[in-house]
Amino acid sequence: MNRKQRINNLLLNHLKEFSIEILDNSHLHINHNNFDGTGETHIKIILEKRKEVKFDRLNLHRKINELLKNEFELGMHSLEIKIN
Repeated sequence: MNRKQRINNLLLNHLKEFSIEILDNSHLHINHNNFDGTGETHIKIILEKRKEVKFDRLNLHRKINELLKNEFELGMHSLEIKIN
């Protein structure tokens, strides 16, 4: 299972009130500090509310970062979170 799949499965289990899209933007960073653009190191998460539910953006960001702590330890370099 690749990083995108692991992240998707993890978030689906914990953020049921959102639809989730996971993008690998690693290719956008080719040649930055000799990076070759591989390895799923730069991830973008797009969350879309499925229904009107109140949430605190800061706490949601914190929750996602905590859930993905292991991915950072496994080499994920960058995480972008967009909430609609």
